[in-house]
Amino acid sequence: MGSPVRFSFASFIQIHRDLETPIYLQIANHIISAIQRGILLPEQKLPGTRTLSIDLETHRNTITAAYEELNQQGWISIQQNKGAFILPFSNKNINKEGETRQYDSSYPQKTGFSFQKSNLLDNPFEHIPCDFVFNDGTPDIRLTQIDDLSRFYSANMKRKSNRKKMGYYNQEGSEYFKKHLSNYLNVSRGFHISPQNLLITRSIEMSLYIISEVLLQANDLIIVGELSFFSANMIFQKSGARIQSIPIDEDGLCIDSLKDICEQETPRMVYVTPHHHYPTTVSLSSKRRLALLELAKEKGFIIVEDDYDYDFQYEVLNNLPLATTDTSGMVVYVSSFGKSLAPGFRTGFIVAPKNLMIEMQKHLGIIDRQGDILMEQALGEMIDDGIIHRHLKKSLKVYRERRDHCVKLLHLHLNDWVDFDIPSGGLAFWLRWKKAVNLMQLSQQCQKKQLFIPKTLLYQNKNITAIRIGFGHLTFDEMENCLLIIKNVLEELHHINRLLVHND
Repeated sequence: MGSPVRFSFASFIQIHRDLETPIYLQIANHIISAIQRGILLPEQKLPGTRTLSIDLETHRNTITAAYEELNQQGWISIQQNKGAFILPFSNKNINKEGETRQYDSSYPQKTGFSFQKSNLLDNPFEHIPCDFVFNDGTPDIRLTQIDDLSRFYSANMKRKSNRKKMGYYNQEGSEYFKKHLSNYLNVSRGFHISPQNLLITRSIEMSLYIISEVLLQANDLIIVGELSFFSANMIFQKSGARIQSIPIDEDGLCIDSLKDICEQETPRMVYVTPHHHYPTTVSLSSKRRLALLELAKEKGFIIVEDDYDYDFQYEVLNNLPLATTDTSGMVVYVSSFGKSLAPGFRTGFIVAPKNLMIEMQKHLGIIDRQGDILMEQALGEMIDDGIIHRHLKKSLKVYRERRDHCVKLLHLHLNDWVDFDIPSGGLAFWLRWKKAVNLMQLSQQCQKKQLFIPKTLLYQNKNITAIRIGFGHLTFDEMENCLLIIKNVLEELHHINRLLVHND
């Protein structure tokens, strides 16, 4: 660095004239400390002696003595007619007596205090670069109408009437967006809500976190499916709640098992994904939906309905959300809007009665006070203009074609290995293995062939061996490559196991 630093050295050099330590040594020691802490950087030029003496209000000869001391210790280099420069780290700062001066790290590697750690929140997500990747059912970013999105967002950025909205916090979100979103939900999902029943969040996970903060206390009992959404479980457990699972069959959550639990203890909450259960994709039957609502009304527990993929429906819609038929205020509905759009244009939201909404807004104001007003304005205009509906209609056609093609490929390549039901909606299949397979070993071997299968998609215990694979983000060719890799790995593993049995 050719130019000296621009900040005042008096900000970190404090001279105490009543100490026995000479002033020039005090200055030198403070500069050494600044180098060790990364305030002063290698090869940085120090101020001239006259400049620094004025800054520190001391004699110029004192600064000269301090620089000479630093030079003797091996911290700086004094170059005639150029100035004093901090030595680079690579020199290891060996002084004239042969002693090595080591730099400390620029920032502490550990805290000087203890704190509570949470194993519950260990990040289960991982990403290993491969040519192909399976996920749990996400849209294809390549289908996003980027031009439309950027046009609406850019227009809102430039609109003078929006500039005031950018200058203040609004934890309640854009009223314009909430108005159009509530209308959209009333038309598409059978709701009868107003903007006062909506809370706009960043994601479903944020929605669940706010719900747990408001509605749960330590030791509350939460009922979930035997296989359930791991992020939701992590959030509920972090609040101190107890989680108990009940079976899932071809009709969804087993309400009879829930009734048995209620005979012993009334749960605080039941978490369900009724439209397409996560991860098995089965739908909660109409009979069980009614039974769940009646039981909630009778026992007084909360139903949290996570409708994570309602928009991706390929068949005739048989069931509307539970919340649309709830007349007792027992259901809190969470979902996302714009899932078929680019990630930055998606939002989460909560639908609930007004009295609960008021309390949840307080918590949202703490963790996301400002929100994203301009994005919400753009999304509201896209609803009003009909772009959201047209984009979803186009993308649904593509996703249905991909689902159907994936069915053909599964029958062609993995028919001897897996059973599955064709999902009526969503972007994922639930594959149940007919033969004994070590899914972790399968994942590891697929990775060597450039197919990454995250461990969060693998479900294996003494009762089940299954995998959830998303198809929405894959083209026909990508789909075939992925399934061929799995097929080849399965055949290789089967061959190895046969040799091992033969050798035994």
